Amino acid sequence: MFPTNAPLRHLKAVLLPVALLTLPLPLQAASDVEPAGDDLPVAEIQAFAEVFERIKRAYVEEVDDATLMRNAMRGMLSELDPHSTYLDADAYRSLQESTQGEFGGVGIEVGKRDGQLTVITPIDDTPASRAGLQAQDIILRIDDTPTEGMSLQEAVDLMRGDPGTEIRLTIMREGENAPREVAIEREIIRTESVKQELLAPGYGYLRVSQFQTRTGEQVVDALETLRDEGPLKGLVLDLRNNPGGVLQAAVDVADAFLERGLVVYTEGRLPDSAMRFSARRDTAAPDVPLVILINGGSASAAEIVAGALQDQRRGVVMGTESFGKGSVQQIMPLGEDEALKLTTARYFTPSGRSIQALGIEPDVQVVRGRLEVADNTSLRVREADLEGHLAGNGEKDARSELSERLRDDYQLGEALNLLKALNVLGERGAAATVESSDDG
Repeated sequence: MFPTNAPLRHLKAVLLPVALLTLPLPLQAASDVEPAGDDLPVAEIQAFAEVFERIKRAYVEEVDDATLMRNAMRGMLSELDPHSTYLDADAYRSLQESTQGEFGGVGIEVGKRDGQLTVITPIDDTPASRAGLQAQDIILRIDDTPTEGMSLQEAVDLMRGDPGTEIRLTIMREGENAPREVAIEREIIRTESVKQELLAPGYGYLRVSQFQTRTGEQVVDALETLRDEGPLKGLVLDLRNNPGGVLQAAVDVADAFLERGLVVYTEGRLPDSAMRFSARRDTAAPDVPLVILINGGSASAAEIVAGALQDQRRGVVMGTESFGKGSVQQIMPLGEDEALKLTTARYFTPSGRSIQALGIEPDVQVVRGRLEVADNTSLRVREADLEGHLAGNGEKDARSELSERLRDDYQLGEALNLLKALNVLGERGAAATVESSDDG
């Protein structure tokens, strides 16, 4: 018989500021949703009850009702799409910890590609990024447990743990002939979503590593900090390896650079899923020349920002094709300690592009690499290399960490070069206008 004490409850949808693309308004409770008009599939329910009963009676080991029901819910959700899942008490608690920006783990976002557990991106300044994990690495084992057939939530549960404990990941990287094992010590992961610095006088760098509730405010503060150094001639907005986050945060970041126009809209089956978000007139940086960096680790909310700025012709998108996650998830609690994470809508860029499984194509394709000098001029000794040399007027340290990073990060160097070129063209255009006016 079908167990009458099975944990079936009405669904009540509530928004949580989680690190996945979420709608900013709650959905209706399941009891409020209009029925589909079809009767319950009695035959299928009877078949399910029979399977349930046969497992209870004949499986080699005894399984309690609650475990079977949770497994059934996991199965229903896992077959929908890679982002919908059932969250038991432990998984729900882990999710709530991550919404607070602090949890014990290694600091990677994972997803499924062709059925394989794949790194979407390592989060900046975490054990995973320091251990050298990269976007598109395939995780074959977590400690001694193979990941084949493992759900995303099971993988996350295995990788999270107490700070100070060690985890071993066996990964396969494109272009390598054999798997490698990486030992990583878990830490408290505190995610700071925005960083800024000057790449050169007048040229700013804004790194957004993920979209949290306050990311929009932090971007505005970072822009003010950069302006304190002097007028901005150009800005690089780095969204590489950004796994996404809260939808409203993505809207706020795009709004920092747009004075008007649509940012993103969403469409789903429920009325509350159809929403439109537009830029406000009060804008932090409406006129600064902008280059947006993306790559295969730029997903979800990061793609919203890149797509909006690209469609509005606000900046030049540079790098490689983005990840292609164009769906929105809602967190729907089941009572107090369980929940569903359910895909409820798709999002679209201002021009109507769906990014789902397609991604954002950059305006300028630039692959990641390191610039190598063919004639080995870097080995030659110059006056500036001699110890105790006379300082030149305005001499600066050519071996700063920033210049090293620009040499190592070819995409970032090219973004800075493009901004400088745009600025030169703008100055020449203005000079030509003044000259033409004087001639008249």
